[in-house]
Amino acid sequence: MGQPTTELTPSVRSMVASIRYRGPDDSGVWCDERVGVGLGHARLSILDLSPEGHQPMVSVSGRYVIVFNGEIYNHQELRRELGDSPHPQTLAQGENGTRHWRGHSDTETLLASVEVWGIEATLKKSVGMFAIALWDRAERVLTLARDRMGEKPLYYGWQGNTFLFGSELKALKAHPAFQGEIDRGSLALLLRHNYIPAPYSIYKGIRKLPPGTYLNFAMGKREGELVHYWSVGEVAKLGQAQPFAGSEPEAIKTLEEHLLGSIGLQMVADVPLGAFLSGGVDSSTVVALMQAQSSRPVKTFTIGFHEEGYDEAQHAKSVARHLGTEHTELYVRPKEAIDLIPRLPVLYDEPFSDSSQIPTFLVSELARRHVTVSLSGDGGDELFGGYNRYFWTTNIWRRIGWVPQPLRAALAGALTALPPSVWDGVFRGLARFLPARWRYANPGDKLHKVAEVLAVRTPEEIYLDLVSHWKQPTEVVRGTHEPPTVLTDAGQWADLADFEQRMMYLDQMTYLPGDILTKVDRAAMAVSLETRVPLLDHRVVEFAWSLPLSMKIHDGQGKWLLRQVLNGYVPKELMERPKMGFGVPIDVWLRGPLKDWAEELLDEARLQREGYFDPYPIRRKWAEHLSGGRNWSYYLWDVLMFQAWLERE
Repeated sequence: MGQPTTELTPSVRSMVASIRYRGPDDSGVWCDERVGVGLGHARLSILDLSPEGHQPMVSVSGRYVIVFNGEIYNHQELRRELGDSPHPQTLAQGENGTRHWRGHSDTETLLASVEVWGIEATLKKSVGMFAIALWDRAERVLTLARDRMGEKPLYYGWQGNTFLFGSELKALKAHPAFQGEIDRGSLALLLRHNYIPAPYSIYKGIRKLPPGTYLNFAMGKREGELVHYWSVGEVAKLGQAQPFAGSEPEAIKTLEEHLLGSIGLQMVADVPLGAFLSGGVDSSTVVALMQAQSSRPVKTFTIGFHEEGYDEAQHAKSVARHLGTEHTELYVRPKEAIDLIPRLPVLYDEPFSDSSQIPTFLVSELARRHVTVSLSGDGGDELFGGYNRYFWTTNIWRRIGWVPQPLRAALAGALTALPPSVWDGVFRGLARFLPARWRYANPGDKLHKVAEVLAVRTPEEIYLDLVSHWKQPTEVVRGTHEPPTVLTDAGQWADLADFEQRMMYLDQMTYLPGDILTKVDRAAMAVSLETRVPLLDHRVVEFAWSLPLSMKIHDGQGKWLLRQVLNGYVPKELMERPKMGFGVPIDVWLRGPLKDWAEELLDEARLQREGYFDPYPIRRKWAEHLSGGRNWSYYLWDVLMFQAWLERE
């Protein structure tokens, strides 16, 4: 969007071509050279495989043009509601004068909804995941919109006199006006979080549209109007003000009904469909409720690793066998995972350093051999209190808050006197004497994390410390300051009584869209696989926020209510095991097969020459990691993923 130009159409075509893997089935471009507006789309056909689902799509009245990535799960319900509409311009006219839908795509439903209800009411009525660009030819207004929880990405920004937007940065970079100056503040955020949180991106002038918002840009104006049509904060406050008043059995029944409804909607597709299955509570619940509504075995997929502490495939197989799914597992050799690493900067488009991106891509690649759509269990931890930090933070503060800081510092020194590997050995020796809930994976690293937070002043500081990699990233990134985020700006926090609930809120605002959903979207779309996340249906989210904390965290265990639903389908003994992350042994690989690759990227002279990092703290951690004294793989992976990305620039 910018000045009128005859170069518009080829530029938009180049942008579409750069992300064609997101939509290999069809592509299209719509341009108005006179006003300088162009829309492009690469289509992965899921609903209405016919040409009637082609995008960009023009409304029947001719007023609106849309490009849309995602799915509107309730679009048939919207069509029924629109059927009583007194607005004939929303439907095509047949030869006999009757009005009818041109096809059965949700894109056409969206356009008709906007014609009748307007953009905000349409977004509020829509149940789905989406990134939308809508051009109003009458008012000459461009609207960008993103789904409530941030499942689908949307970047935008001015580059000179040209306004660019797209699902990935690749699309923006394909335009000749793109400048691409690296934002050092965003780099500092990457080192803290292992992702760059919205609204920032790695490039100056390019932003991510926050979840639950839409942005109106009127032709001729540089500034847009950002509108929140839904927010986690408002939902959290309303849920706490109007809490669920039923009994525990009633809460279990209500959650099960919500999940059956959400999963049932998300199983609708005109292409083969399956699910990721790790064997954990979240994915097992999704698969169990899929199978309960399916007349044939659900196709399930999991990735296994032979390394101890990283393999969930055996648990997934047990759940799949019990539920009777058509299960496919693939045990990955280290070389297969390591060979993927050079591709990560291209797949993830901007620096992203959650190393579970590797198994996420591999399981997506596996699933795509059999299906076009896969449901996932993401979101359960953030909604129902599944992360260890939710109990750790409160328990730590309860135990240490009254102790003078000097004594806490001394205790931290004692805990870090032994390297994590030694602590791991101690816990292995004690494992048979410990309750199941105390048997954590990688206990040595967790103890060192505890040591890092012993000297804090408030529980909020403990949380920020636990979700941070580099604690002072501006001491590593040269010439910058760290921009404010939801985590560091208390003015953006929801007023919630329980600190555990406040942590869940912050995770839903930051970690969930910035890390988890980004990881899944890029990995899956790289192989043209659509992923759907039924736990993030906004009605499930709203119900979760109405629940008392005791129905989420119960007797030292998270996701209590979700577990009760699952217990009706899967025996408890299959689920009673320590929580595992979906990761790979990066720490071991950096000392072995990845050592030379990492050494080249972390070379001191190279870091000095490029000018983004102070080499000293990085080289110190690299040396300590190689010696086996500490596991600094999380910190080093942040730097390595930026370095590998920079090499591709």
